[in-house]
Amino acid sequence: MSALHIFEHAPLGALIRFSDGEPRPPARFNRKLSAWENYNGTGRLTAKQPRRLIGSHWMPAGFQLHLGDYGSGGITIIVVTRHYQLASPLAFEIVEVPLAGMVRVLTEWNGAIEMRHLAANMASAEAWAADHRYSDMRFEVVEADEANRFDQLRRAA
Repeated sequence: MSALHIFEHAPLGALIRFSDGEPRPPARFNRKLSAWENYNGTGRLTAKQPRRLIGSHWMPAGFQLHLGDYGSGGITIIVVTRHYQLASPLAFEIVEVPLAGMVRVLTEWNGAIEMRHLAANMASAEAWAADHRYSDMRFEVVEADEANRFDQLRRAA
C-alpha cells in the first residue's frame, strides 16, 4: 500500500508496517542492520496532518507513526515518532486496527489531533490520563463499524 492509502483509510491507533523492500541483512553487519531498521519496521498511527501553510511555506500532507518509548525505571526519557509524507517511496501495510471498545486518548493543539495512548477500555484510559497530564485531553471509544470497515477494505485489496 502507498502512504496515501494509509492516510486515507487507516484509523488512528492502527499498527502500520513500513518497508523499503530490501532483505534484512545478517545480524553480524551492525551498521547495515541499523540502516535497514530505519526503513523497515512497525509503528502505531498517532496523527494525520493535511497539507498546511506554516509561515510562507507549504508543509506536505502526511502521517505520524509512534515507533517506541525509551527510558528506565518506569520513566520515559525519549518518545520516538516519525513523520511520513504522502510521497514516501516506502511500502506500507495495515497490520491491525483498534478493536471495538478500545479507547483512544486524544489531544488537540492548533487544529491538529494526536493520539497519545490506546487503552483497552475506558477504565484503563482514565487511569492512564490520571498519570499523564495533557491539556485538551479527550477520550474516543472505537466503534464496531470502524473495525468492520477495515475488514471490508482488506478483502477488497
